[in-house]
Amino acid sequence: MLANATAMTTVPAHNLQRALAFYQEKLGLVPQHQMQAGVIYECGNSSFFLYETASAGTAQNTTMTFIVENIEAEVAALKRQGVVFEEYDFPGLKTVNSIADLGGERSAWFKDSEGNILAVSQWA
Repeated sequence: MLANATAMTTVPAHNLQRALAFYQEKLGLVPQHQMQAGVIYECGNSSFFLYETASAGTAQNTTMTFIVENIEAEVAALKRQGVVFEEYDFPGLKTVNSIADLGGERSAWFKDSEGNILAVSQWA
């Protein structure tokens, strides 16, 4: 039924203006479509919708992942922009220089200005 539909991630924000500044200044993204309810960003061949809601930042899981070709370079560039990465060290998940090797995938996680957990990943 939905196999040919386009899927789009929806990302919540407590404060839309603060989130817009974070996504532009820290991640280098520019809104492509302004709507009354929020904004749409386009990244590569995908997009996501950023909107304001009181429930932002409550999910304890990864909200969105950016797939990159060189995770070390992306993590370094994001750190230069002031992005702070999460560091994990527990069974099954350990980061080294902010990056975890998950066997076929390497990932690093950070929180946006609204407390949402985002990731950058490089697939083998």
